[in-house]
Amino acid sequence: MTVTIGRRELLAALGGVARAQQSALPVVGLVNAGSHAASAYRGAAFRKGLREIGYVEGQNVTVEYHWLEGQYDRLRE
Repeated sequence: MTVTIGRRELLAALGGVARAQQSALPVVGLVNAGSHAASAYRGAAFRKGLREIGYVEGQNVTVEYHWLEGQYDRLRE
C-alpha cells in the first residue's frame, strides 16, 4: 500500500511532532513591559538565573518571551 501526502500535510505533521516534543519540557514565561531590544540584558539575566538553578533553555525548559513594548493592553494576550 502506498500513501501519498502533500507538502502541507507533511509540514503540518512535522510541526505537530516538534510541538509534542517541546511540550514535554516545562514552560516558563517572561513578560516584560519594554521592548526586546531595550531589555535584552533582562532576558540574558533571566537565562543566567535559570542556568544557576539547573535549567537550560531548549534542553530541559522552554521559555516563552513576551515584550509588551509599553502596550499594557497586550498583557491579556
